[in-house]
Amino acid sequence: MNPILWLIITVINIYIWIIIAGAILSWLVAFNIVSPSQSFIRQIAYAIDGLTEPALAPIRRFLPNLGGLDISPLILIVLLLFLERLVVYLFYGAGI
Repeated sequence: MNPILWLIITVINIYIWIIIAGAILSWLVAFNIVSPSQSFIRQIAYAIDGLTEPALAPIRRFLPNLGGLDISPLILIVLLLFLERLVVYLFYGAGI
């Protein structure tokens, strides 16, 4: 496998896991399993929000109000998986 292709796929996969971690953390906070007043949890939440919010905010603007259900992480993950498949297709289709 091409090292550049491997790096692109790895970065996309890491970003998908960061999105999943953010969704799980928001559930843990919503169900009072972890407290956002704890310094460590606050730092993790701040880092995850800083990494994911620039990609999630444009998606949220176009989604209708679903009554508290946020499906923007799911849509972003599907788009990232599509991007991953597209990059692989272009690399192998172009013969790079």
